[in-house]
Order: sequence, then structure tokens, then C-alpha cells
Amino acid sequence: MPLSPSGRFILASLSPRRLELLSLLGLPVEVMPSGIEESFLPGETPETHVLRLSCLKARAVSARHPDAWVLGADTIVLIDGEILGKPATRDEASRMLGKLSGREHTVYTGYALVRERSGILARQAVSSSVLFRELAPDEVQWYVASPEPYDKAGGYAVQGIGAFFIRAIKGSYTNVMGLPLCELVDTFKRVGMIRFENGHA
Repeated sequence: MPLSPSGRFILASLSPRRLELLSLLGLPVEVMPSGIEESFLPGETPETHVLRLSCLKARAVSARHPDAWVLGADTIVLIDGEILGKPATRDEASRMLGKLSGREHTVYTGYALVRERSGILARQAVSSSVLFRELAPDEVQWYVASPEPYDKAGGYAVQGIGAFFIRAIKGSYTNVMGLPLCELVDTFKRVGMIRFENGHA
């Protein structure tokens, strides 16, 4: 049955994957993009990067809606010390997939939950390891001709056509999608956003 948050709940993201994951919980959620630029700072660790951006996104929306619970999130892919964001072109998507082919990489998602008026900020970074099968050149070219790679970190969608690239996942599957639901629900409960009572939130 659906969960009811203790107040208005806003997702500071246009990501359809994150909205889909939150809808699995039945949470009523509004969507408001933060407008924050997803830039990298020199010397940032993957965890620092995703936590910084998720906090900036949540705070940007929370400043306009201080009574609401606001969730910001950011996801990146890391391989060989290189952070892979969202590819902008076919060549960039092909390069990313070629780098991931036949190898293991790490997906990091950071999230931040803010309620400005209550002074609440809860945040966490979660990582998962993903092993790709060897990708043939024709498979890569076929995939990058689709619209799927271009709004996903690393240039693939674990819940989409790109699922056939993946041989194994260690850690949270939903984290690879863009929100680690296990950890997120723990956070929701800890700060009092939701409660489970006699089968009802």
C-alpha cells in the first residue's frame, strides 16, 4: 500500500528513473528540476562529487519551498579513475561503452534529503559494482543510434535496452538506476518523513 510523507515531498530532478523508483513506494511526489550545473571540481572523490551535487540540487529547490521535504540526487560511473557522466554525442557514448566493455566499473549515487525550515539535512553516497559482457562493435553502434544512452551516466540504462550488457551486479540494483531505495527508506524513517504503523505509514 502507498506511503504518505509527513509533509509535501519534492524530487529535485527530471529523471524518469528516479520518479519511477519513488512511485514503487507509492509516495506522492512533485517534480521540480533544480537547474544546478553538474560540473566536476578538481580533486573531488566520487563520493564527494555526488554528495556535493545532490546537496546543491536539494537546497536550490528547498530554498523556494522551505516547508517541503526535498530530495536531490546525482549518479556517476567510475572506471580506471575516470568519472563518466552523461554522453552528449554518439562518439562520446561509443567511447564510454568501449571502455566499459568486458570490465567491471563502479556506480556511485549520492542523495540528499532537505527540509529547510526544520533544519534537516540527511545525505549518503552508495556504490555498486557492475560487470559488463564483451560488447561487439555492431552492438555498440546499434545502441548509440537509440536515444537511450544520452541522459544516463556511463551511457547505458540498466533498466532499459542496455540490460543485456550486464553480466553481474554487486550491491544495490536500484542504486545503478539512480536511487538506492534500501538506504533511502532508512533515511526517510530516521528523519521522521515516513513511519510504518500497523501496515500504514
